[in-house]
Amino acid sequence: MSIQALKDEIARRFGTPAVVIDLDVVERNIARVQALCDAAGIANRPHIKTHKSPVIAAMQRDAGARGITCQKLGEAEIMAESGHDDILISYNILGEEKLSRLGRLLSRARVTVAADNPVVVAGLPQAAAMAGRDLDVVVECDTGRKRAGVETAAEAVALARDIASRPGLSFAGFMLYPPENAVAETQAFLEAAQAGVREHGLEPRMVSSGGTPNLVNLGKIKGVTEHRAGTSVFNDRMMLAAGVAQLEDCALTVYATVVSRAGPERGILDSGSKTLTYDTGGLEGHGLVLEHPQAKIARFAEEHGFLDLSACNDRPGIGDVVRIVPNHVCVVVNMVDRLVAVRGDEIVGELPVAARGRLT
Repeated sequence: MSIQALKDEIARRFGTPAVVIDLDVVERNIARVQALCDAAGIANRPHIKTHKSPVIAAMQRDAGARGITCQKLGEAEIMAESGHDDILISYNILGEEKLSRLGRLLSRARVTVAADNPVVVAGLPQAAAMAGRDLDVVVECDTGRKRAGVETAAEAVALARDIASRPGLSFAGFMLYPPENAVAETQAFLEAAQAGVREHGLEPRMVSSGGTPNLVNLGKIKGVTEHRAGTSVFNDRMMLAAGVAQLEDCALTVYATVVSRAGPERGILDSGSKTLTYDTGGLEGHGLVLEHPQAKIARFAEEHGFLDLSACNDRPGIGDVVRIVPNHVCVVVNMVDRLVAVRGDEIVGELPVAARGRLT
């Protein structure tokens, strides 16, 4: 089947917009990250927030990954129900309802959670008591990204001691999400935090770093024991811009139809903000149109993608199906219930996005 025939068949069978993954590319991406981690002597703990699929998580596990990362408790519940064990939840967990769910989850799966403040730590013993087993906790550290995480090594040491003092909690180590250009700063922070907790008889047996762009830094931060990469399983336009992926590494595309050409330099796609999302990732436009790379997806309505065709010599016609590499693939996946799976130019099935919408 040709690419044109594949586009026609996907439009016929599934309609557009359709979110399509090439499993051959997915498998190559999984193998590449695993090989990079193996070469650096670091465990691979992939972040499932990108694909939200127990099936793809199993592919990563079978390729050599040791455990998985989930951003939210709801994602972890879906993964545990599908038989996945050794789960890191890389997010502060707060509130009676979530702590009860964490206790139930801990009773059937190995779970580590992150915390960056004493309020979160104070609630976690409830989950451990409910499960009847200790809960591993890592201290989330901010080494320059300015998102979540304690900002000094002294704070990290104090929180580690707080964790270790609580019934049912075990201090497991540190979790990092360093800026790509902050290797030296992260190393200094980590070494100070490690030395500080060891002075108090605590051993950070786990140091988890993360980020697909940080794959180029694997092995550069001494003491890191594992890496969490999410976007690398599919890649996207942000990863192209960051120089950590090539176009042939982009496993996910959005198939969209041109539904209007009301002006010579203007077109409308049937994929708007409800498909491609407003997250530009700091890039111009909202995706790369493979058939017309000079076209710009300039703006959105909910169901309309506004094409600026002024730079195109070859312009699409009404009814043409195009393939779009999204700017940020993680948020696109969370917009759909299923992924259409292909291998090359052959349709092989559908994959439910099982953890879609699990935001709590």
